[in-house]
Amino acid sequence: MTTALTTDSSARLPGLIRRLTGDEKHAPSAHSTIDVLQVLYDRVLRVTPDTVDDPERDRFLLSKGHGPAAYYAVLAAHGFIPDTWLDDLAGPASRLGHHPDRLLVPGVEIGSGSLGHGFGLAVGTALGLRAQGLTKPRVYLLLGDAELDEGSNHEAIAYAGATGLDSLTAVVVDNASASHGWAGGIASRFTVNGWTADTVDGRDHEALYAALTGHRPRQPHLVVARIGSN
Repeated sequence: MTTALTTDSSARLPGLIRRLTGDEKHAPSAHSTIDVLQVLYDRVLRVTPDTVDDPERDRFLLSKGHGPAAYYAVLAAHGFIPDTWLDDLAGPASRLGHHPDRLLVPGVEIGSGSLGHGFGLAVGTALGLRAQGLTKPRVYLLLGDAELDEGSNHEAIAYAGATGLDSLTAVVVDNASASHGWAGGIASRFTVNGWTADTVDGRDHEALYAALTGHRPRQPHLVVARIGSN
């Protein structure tokens, strides 16, 4: 049986993040995701270093892959990778690239970084689980608000809603970086296609936890995590 880690990584994360250097231009992108990642791995996801290949595990897909420092730090905090790997981000012999690679980093489900690809992969993963009769695993997708400028996301949003893909939760980290935005806000773009949605303070861990576990039957779920513009 795959269970959540239910631990508190607060004490370790700041020191682990400081070990990652060499990608400062993407530091704001990485730091905008840290609270969502911490709540997911501390309290929500049913996956551990021992169950990364368990068919019953939850899947986490980082579509916002161009700023992976916080993701690597969280993986290290939970024992998926050694802490020492953080000291050589994107080095010649490093497994940790500027974009995460599922073939090199334990616990990583997809290679990502090309904006707009993660959503389709998440929908496909959830459909694959449904086809196999695996009803317990959930698929959690993390993307940035600017990624929604890519049209492929909207095809995935519409399809997931139309098929009632209720094992899927998408988390949009909203730091107001999208080029155009959406009338009525991000959530309206999803709910019109049959999704449920919660919009919360992206730094409030209790609000994030309630939203991340607030999915309902027969509908995919959206969490908009608002943070300050950075």
